[in-house]
Amino acid sequence: MRIIAGEFRHRVLLSNPGDTTRPITDRVKESLFARLEHELPDKRVADVFSGTGTIGFEAISRGAATAVFIEADKKAYELLRENVAKLKLGERTICWMTNALRSSYRPKNAERFTPFDVIFFDPPYKMADDIQPGTPIFRSLERLARPDVSAPDALLVLRVPERATYELPPVWKTEWQLTMSNMLLDVCRKQPQLATAGDDDADEEPA
Repeated sequence: MRIIAGEFRHRVLLSNPGDTTRPITDRVKESLFARLEHELPDKRVADVFSGTGTIGFEAISRGAATAVFIEADKKAYELLRENVAKLKLGERTICWMTNALRSSYRPKNAERFTPFDVIFFDPPYKMADDIQPGTPIFRSLERLARPDVSAPDALLVLRVPERATYELPPVWKTEWQLTMSNMLLDVCRKQPQLATAGDDDADEEPA
C-alpha cells in the first residue's frame, strides 16, 4: 500500500497480509479523497479500525494536523507503529491498541488531538449489518458524536459492503455516498443538536 498524494506522496506503507485488515484500493482512495480534500487541512482525524493506517496517513499527507489510530489486532498495530516511525509522524499521531467497540475515543493527556473533525470508521465487513439501534457498534457511533469527542460539524466516513443493511444513529446525517469495488462509503455530517451524552466506557488510556 502507498500514499497517493500530498506531503508523503508515493511513500510505501507496511500492510498486514491475509484477511485481518482490508486496505482500501488506490482507485477508491483517490475518489474518496478528491471529494474530502477541502475538509482536511489543519483538522484532527480519527482512524477507527485503522489497520496499518493507510487512511489516516493519507489524510495527514493531504494536510490534516493530527491523527489518532485505533486498532485492536496486535500484528496490524505493530505495523502501524512501524509506519509512524518510517514517516517520522510520532508527534502528530497517537496509536491506540484498544477495542473500538469499548473505546471512549478520549485518549488521556492528548488535548491537541480532540475533538475530532473527521472520523474514518472502517469496521470489519461482518460487523456492518450489526449497525442497528442498541448494538455495541451503534453505541460506539453514538459515543463518537459526543461533544467532548467530535467537533460540532464533524464528518464521519463509514465503509461497509455495498449491500450492507444498517442504520446509523440520527446524529449522523448522510451528505453523500460513493459506491465502488463492491463497497459503500457513507459520508455523514454530525447534527450536534441530536448528540447525547452516550454511555461511559472503560478504555481511555492509549497504549
